[in-house]
Amino acid sequence: MSLEHPIGPEAILEKKKKYIMPCLGHFYKEPRQFVKGRMQYLYDSEGRKYLDCFAGVSVINCGHCNPEITAAVTEQVQDLQHVCNIYLTENFVNLAEKLAEVTPGDLQKTFFCSTGTEANEGALLLASIYTGRDEFIGLRNGLHGRTKLTMSLTGIQMWRTDPHPCGGIHFSPNAYCYRCPLGKRFPECDYACADAVEDLIKTSTSGRPAALIAEAIQGNAGIITPPKGYFKRVKEILESCGALLIVDEVQTGFARTGKMFAIENFDVVPDIMTMAKALGNGAPISAFTASARIADTYTMPGASTLGGNPVSTAAGLGVIKYIQEHQLMENALARGQQLYAGLAELQKKHAVIGDIRGMGLMRGAEFVHSDKTPAADELDMVLEEMKERGFVIGKNGVARNVMAFQPPLVITESDVDAVLNGLEDVLTKFKL
Repeated sequence: MSLEHPIGPEAILEKKKKYIMPCLGHFYKEPRQFVKGRMQYLYDSEGRKYLDCFAGVSVINCGHCNPEITAAVTEQVQDLQHVCNIYLTENFVNLAEKLAEVTPGDLQKTFFCSTGTEANEGALLLASIYTGRDEFIGLRNGLHGRTKLTMSLTGIQMWRTDPHPCGGIHFSPNAYCYRCPLGKRFPECDYACADAVEDLIKTSTSGRPAALIAEAIQGNAGIITPPKGYFKRVKEILESCGALLIVDEVQTGFARTGKMFAIENFDVVPDIMTMAKALGNGAPISAFTASARIADTYTMPGASTLGGNPVSTAAGLGVIKYIQEHQLMENALARGQQLYAGLAELQKKHAVIGDIRGMGLMRGAEFVHSDKTPAADELDMVLEEMKERGFVIGKNGVARNVMAFQPPLVITESDVDAVLNGLEDVLTKFKL
């Protein structure tokens, strides 16, 4: 279908209201229709250009319509699109082999599916199969998907839309140092939020949970970034009772934090790891990966009709190749530090920025009032104005008051300078 004559935002909103279920919202009071993307830039139906600082929520790590990845996908789609993984094709075993090379520790065997939700659901299933247990632990403010179980393990009320969540699920405090749920301060707290996992296991569970699932950095919660030793302490606690650690890398994976996977920043190897989003750079693909010891217990029939299809796995192979050949991990570190330093300078001048956190090119700036209460309306005002100036920036947080920077990892030094300069002008304009 040609978009030579796009219908425009108003017509899309009319059709959306008539034909799309009302649960699906959108950003901006005056949204734009995007019709083209080229690496770190987006273009709307009226030809305006935007620097994309959100990457479709950490999907387009290698850039919109990346020519090298697009060429690999185009070549594959002209030869073979789908036969289902009950037949033999080559890309999916080659991608599984590549994932075994780039994932940490002894993670080796992979199951492919299409969405992050499916990957998390599959990882939880594998944990139950391996341990023979059915209780799970999540973290407050975590988000893991839209199926019954993953939604039940989501610790954000606005995303727990199922009125009848699953039982056997328990929530432990998250490592939100800026607003510590335990009222403590780091490092004097000595990882009290990690120790809370042990208390929870002893007091709220049978003492034999199957696994704890956690995002390495909680994206939707507001880029909540644990202190360095958090996951080591949690892993020790889980191992003491025979439970597994499932790390959700759906938003954090594939070079975003300066490592191929964010958990590598914490020097911990998960028992099972999930991934999606950036693995396909826009192609629908996800996976959960485990050590052979754990994976080999999944012997009863399992399948995903489109999981590991030739086209999506061609994209996945192209993504890993591009990340490695174009040093995107190194660029994420350098540009992420530049972004953090610039935001820190703005924080000195503008009290609305209460906290800055994250790693690499996954950064959050929490907007607050003088009494530290969330400043969500002010953030919306800033994001709307930044959009008018050609910058697409995300927002997240339980109170929707965190400005989220998760741009394509091909972003340049001058791009980061431009968004920082634009943000300074807008914050000054609104006297924030």
